[in-house]
Amino acid sequence: MSTTKEENGRITEYMGKRVFDFMRWRKLAAAISLGMVIVSIIALAMNGLKLGLDFTGGTQIEVGYENAPKIEDVRAQLESAGFKGAAVVRFGSDRELLIKLPPEVAKAQAQQNARDAEANNSIGDKVVGALRQHSDGRIDLRRVEMVGPQIGEELRDDGGLGMLFALAVVMAYVALRFQYKFAVGAVVALIHDVIIVLGFFAILRLDFDLTVLAAVLAVIGYSINDTIVVYDRVRENFRKVRQASPEEIINISMSQTLSRTFMTSFTTLLVLWALQFFGGELIHNFSLALIVGVVIGTFSSVYVAANILMAMNTTKEDLMPPVKEGAELDEMP
Repeated sequence: MSTTKEENGRITEYMGKRVFDFMRWRKLAAAISLGMVIVSIIALAMNGLKLGLDFTGGTQIEVGYENAPKIEDVRAQLESAGFKGAAVVRFGSDRELLIKLPPEVAKAQAQQNARDAEANNSIGDKVVGALRQHSDGRIDLRRVEMVGPQIGEELRDDGGLGMLFALAVVMAYVALRFQYKFAVGAVVALIHDVIIVLGFFAILRLDFDLTVLAAVLAVIGYSINDTIVVYDRVRENFRKVRQASPEEIINISMSQTLSRTFMTSFTTLLVLWALQFFGGELIHNFSLALIVGVVIGTFSSVYVAANILMAMNTTKEDLMPPVKEGAELDEMP
């Protein structure tokens, strides 16, 4: 009994399970991917990334309120007091705030302190003093932390090197486990995902800090895991399904892993949406980067990685184990 069912010359069922024609839309998917990458590169070139305090340096000030304040009011109070560009987020509870001052603001305030002979008052004292003028309740200074620009540059450089190292290791691993065409497909898919996530932050001008960098590295891990699952099935079917073209084999493989891919992405997104809405402002950009990365990573595992295999004319011969010299003689009686 045949294990495949065909309609109009194409396989529509394999081993009793429906086969979806994913590769029918590969050109449209490639155009969409290329468009998103181009838009992301343009946004990165024109806007750049809005680097957070971790990379630029600056001052972090934690304050505690007796009564929970409104974030918008605190930002306006700091703006009127001369702390322009201050970022304010809730920290732990509704009454705890984390204020981030850019390095130029901290430097300007320090110079003003020197001119006014108020060097004994730290920048944290000045911030709390400005806020107390607009609050009836008690405001306490919890801590003040300085991040120098040199440390910020080191973190930025180390993070970039870490990302490049992760991509190189992934390419080497896939090449050893599968074949170089698969390695190219996996790395192109990963670069595609990373560029789009970075472009998303460049377009919306969202803060890019160490938590977002960690999210980008997590996206690389998530995406390669999804791609490896698909590639495993593609390799298996290239060796097992005889009467089928490479396009049909990829369709069969995608269809077999579809439920796993969908459920993994869906359950991961449920957790990330919970973090996005209930995790607090400190991890808001972290969860947002992961949400974008999971969605794009799922798309790239299906269309980008598989599209590269089609573009490089991957055949069954590429995945057949090499025949050792003299193997025919060993099999003779």
